[in-house]
Amino acid sequence: MVQAHSITAIFRAATRVAALLIFAGLSGCATYQTKVQDARMALAQEDPAKAAGLLEPLAKKPSDDQLVYLLDYATALQEAHRYKDSAQAYQEAAKLAYIEDYHSISKITASLLLSEEMVQYKGDDYEKVLIHAMNAVNYLEMNDLDEALVEVRDLNTMLYKFKYEAKKNYDQNPFAFYLAALIYEADHQYDDALISYKAAYEVAPGYAPLRQDLIRAAQNAQRPDELAKFKSQFPEVKVEKQDKSLGELVLIYQQGWGPRKVPRPESPRFPMLIPYSSNTQSAYLQAGDVQIQTSPIFSVTDTAIRTLNDDYARLVGMRLAGVATKAVVADQIGQRNKTLGAVAWLAMNLADRADVRQWSTLPQSFQIARLPLKPGKYKVTVEGLSYGVTPSGENMPEREVVIRPGKKTFISWRSVR
Repeated sequence: MVQAHSITAIFRAATRVAALLIFAGLSGCATYQTKVQDARMALAQEDPAKAAGLLEPLAKKPSDDQLVYLLDYATALQEAHRYKDSAQAYQEAAKLAYIEDYHSISKITASLLLSEEMVQYKGDDYEKVLIHAMNAVNYLEMNDLDEALVEVRDLNTMLYKFKYEAKKNYDQNPFAFYLAALIYEADHQYDDALISYKAAYEVAPGYAPLRQDLIRAAQNAQRPDELAKFKSQFPEVKVEKQDKSLGELVLIYQQGWGPRKVPRPESPRFPMLIPYSSNTQSAYLQAGDVQIQTSPIFSVTDTAIRTLNDDYARLVGMRLAGVATKAVVADQIGQRNKTLGAVAWLAMNLADRADVRQWSTLPQSFQIARLPLKPGKYKVTVEGLSYGVTPSGENMPEREVVIRPGKKTFISWRSVR
């Protein structure tokens, strides 16, 4: 409920809002989803440079929505292979996401009178983790292992903080843990790699490659007790002596599109997430005459939907408070002008729409493929696969990579169809 001392200020604000909404035609304000629709279409048409150009003015303009536009802009820049620019945009986004969320009284009141879009967008927890994971991919593409390690440390700090704050288990992102393990391994930090592989297995025990990874990591970290435990736990895994002369090619594959936020048809004050289907479901990584299929390790779609569902009770509470606030304000206005009070009630309710802001350019899933290879130069292809493991017609342009003994070479690819 609105306190008595703020009624006068709210009255004045609501009167201005009512007049403004009537002048603007009530529904003329574009939502986040409509503002980024053309940029997403450009990404889907494999024109990330155009998408980045469309998003740039939104991302660089200070506003309550700047964070979400920066995330989409950084994603488009990464797809355009502008990794340095993408890294800078992700760094700016991380700073905005970390700023303490102190909403002014006027903004809180406005969100109750109108919609939750009136307060600053701070991002969901899983989005904040993925800022660092996606930025680590930028640095891996630039062969900058040191900066990738900085992102890994930041995301690990965040994940452990979530764990100790008793967050939901799915906030413990297995892709982030696995990516951290890969980067620690590449830097020969084997104890840290083992810790990260174990963390990934704790939240994604069904990810089959982790069984071999845990055994190898325990060997590299020289942890005989843990090695014996993993051998006993995974008897089906064939333990072979590691060939230190081999290098490894690692593909980080971003598949499809995450779900889209829309107003609920039965209750348009509240958002819902609609899964977005894609033809390309997985991929074959091929170097020379060797190939391997990607394995999905993290579903953005599942996590986003569960996050929103868990937040639904809070959203309902906020909107119920909003309805009560609107009634108080409309009554106060109506006591001075009955017609204006009725108009204000109508205008405020028509403006009370679902907050559909989200990082909508994220993929549907993250997948990994790893190929041990002899040192040398390779022409590498990635072929998209549809349902039933048939070619989808969507492929990564051929790349040439250099494999060095005992080293990892990272590449990334995003399918959008």
